[in-house]
Amino acid sequence: MLFSSVTFLFYFLPIVIAVYFLIPMKNGSPKYRNRFLLLASFVFYAWGEPSYVALMLAQSLVGWASGLLIERWRGKAAAKKTVAATVVIIIGVLVFFKYTNFFISNINLIPGVNLGLLRLVMPIGISFYSFQILSYPFDLYRGKTQVQKNYLDFATYVTFFPQLIAGPIVRYSDIAEALSKREHSLAKFAQGVRRFVLGLGKKILIANVLGELVETLKNSNERTVLAVWLYAVAFALQIYFDFSGYSDMAIGLGKIFGFDFMENFNYPYIADSITEFWRRWHISLSGWFRDYVYIPLGGNRVSVPRNVFNIFVVWLLTGFWHGADWNFIFWGLYFAILLILEKFALKKPLKTLPVFLTHAYVLLTVLISWVFFDTANIGLAFSKIALMFGAGAQGIAGADSLYYLRSFALPLIIGAIGATRFPALVSEKLGRKFKEIFGVLEPLAVGALLVAVTAYLVDGSFNPFIYFRF
Repeated sequence: MLFSSVTFLFYFLPIVIAVYFLIPMKNGSPKYRNRFLLLASFVFYAWGEPSYVALMLAQSLVGWASGLLIERWRGKAAAKKTVAATVVIIIGVLVFFKYTNFFISNINLIPGVNLGLLRLVMPIGISFYSFQILSYPFDLYRGKTQVQKNYLDFATYVTFFPQLIAGPIVRYSDIAEALSKREHSLAKFAQGVRRFVLGLGKKILIANVLGELVETLKNSNERTVLAVWLYAVAFALQIYFDFSGYSDMAIGLGKIFGFDFMENFNYPYIADSITEFWRRWHISLSGWFRDYVYIPLGGNRVSVPRNVFNIFVVWLLTGFWHGADWNFIFWGLYFAILLILEKFALKKPLKTLPVFLTHAYVLLTVLISWVFFDTANIGLAFSKIALMFGAGAQGIAGADSLYYLRSFALPLIIGAIGATRFPALVSEKLGRKFKEIFGVLEPLAVGALLVAVTAYLVDGSFNPFIYFRF
């Protein structure tokens, strides 16, 4: 079930919110509300993946049981072995469903080998909730969180529908306290609604519109410089507003139900280095790999060759996490090379350059990365990048690309401005200067945005979610 669907917005969500707040809190405990959220999350997931609900609950059971064993054997070798066994099981399930056919396809490249592909459908959101489950035994073993003795509460954490499908990757330690005790207020509820509707608007009115342009240009036969640049810029904005919009919706929904999720995006396109870009883009994923892979490997407290190796491992896994194809692996290693260059060769030169040049460097390298990300055939990706710089191009611009530039100029400009801090800064300044008027206009603006989104959805327009396939 998509957040950006009429079914979710006007049937599922209102019913869930109404029933949730009708359930009383006894002695400040949200126990029965948690049980209802667990049930609602079953319905949400089963709407699209009924056959894999049992798998998700079984993985949750593995994570929960491992926590009990780690606590029981704390300080003993068996605790460490339990963590390792949990990793093998959870990652094993992820690898089986997501990567088996990728491995078979590559084995079949060997002359004389012709293995049949398995008829597997990847469970929605498995990449996200698998990492959420693993954060629990890792943090428990390190003493960063307390053991959860109630399986239903742990299952609520794993299956909680706002962040189940596409993150952010919420660690158990971040919401452990809220599972047992949390406060609700009208102010927090309103804040959650505003955040949700804003994310919905970003997704529907910007990402979806630009997604239509991306698909049109991908299917176009025009091989001009403008066409490929227009495609690259449109996709860069589409994936940002698509994923950050989903994260906004998840964070907003969390607040409605009393949870505080971490921010997942912080204006990544204003970064002045690739290192900073990855501190701002998909923060929950980069933080996960940092804390559970990079640092355990030794991080940067090792020799230079080992540090380089650690970076390559992390970004190989980051690329592979995104998808079972060579373009994702190449995409991850591309960023590994850029980060290594910045760390050991470009750090000082970047600091001496004017800001506009460092921003240009980041935007150019990121645009190139998105071409690899969105093009399954690496050879085709290189040909698109060559076209960006005129190699093999049929000209600077063509009739189709000029037409699409004119037609989509407004959403492109809105997207480019919206990817910066400018709208937020203007909103904050107006809110301080015209506090009373702004207090009245803001709810009206949120309502108007919801009406606009609804009109778009009722029209049955283009409405994918890029990160659902991961």
